[in-house]
Amino acid sequence: MVRIILIALVLLGCATATQRDTPLSGDVRVVDGDTLHLDRARIRLHGIDAPEAGQTCGAERVARWDCGARATRALERLVAGGVVCTPRDRDRYDRVVAVCHSGGRDIGAEMVAAGWAVAYRRYATDYVVQEEIARRSGAGLWRGAFVRPAQHRRGARQAEAPPDAACRIKGNISEHGRIYHAVGTRWYRRTRISRAKGERWFCSEAEARAAGWRAAGS
Repeated sequence: MVRIILIALVLLGCATATQRDTPLSGDVRVVDGDTLHLDRARIRLHGIDAPEAGQTCGAERVARWDCGARATRALERLVAGGVVCTPRDRDRYDRVVAVCHSGGRDIGAEMVAAGWAVAYRRYATDYVVQEEIARRSGAGLWRGAFVRPAQHRRGARQAEAPPDAACRIKGNISEHGRIYHAVGTRWYRRTRISRAKGERWFCSEAEARAAGWRAAGS
């Protein structure tokens, strides 16, 4: 009986390993800079972390730009000729974590080397060299200030409280630009402030206007 169980476990292990290493291919659709759909499989690129959809980059009080959209377009160009993905693992969202190639090129390596993603050191160090090259050359995200995607996600999940009880005006950044919400206005209670996105608190409307924000609805 014990022998039968051991044989079954070995066969199960072999089947799992075979499934993990079997390449995936098919119609590809890009979700964002590090995620794509391959037929029915949702793929998370192994070892890289790209800006989130809607994430902006740039220093405060300097024109910000949509680095999330730029990273997405960069991945779209790389996979335009089709991809083959080799599964490595599954993440907590049940996505297949995989190394993907197009035309013989490692898509993850290309994204990091071009500066549109960073090495995801928390899970792998495969692309640390490519990140250093991109950083030194000022490629992609490295042309200026940016918040690493993982840090951006933490900031988005944790709405920040005002640093001073008297400074309660919310400076929000959206597709409509830089808008401030005074206490008691229509969207004040629904607005969440994330410093990771470049948003901030103001102590007066005059301070907000001087910093380049405009009143909501104006």
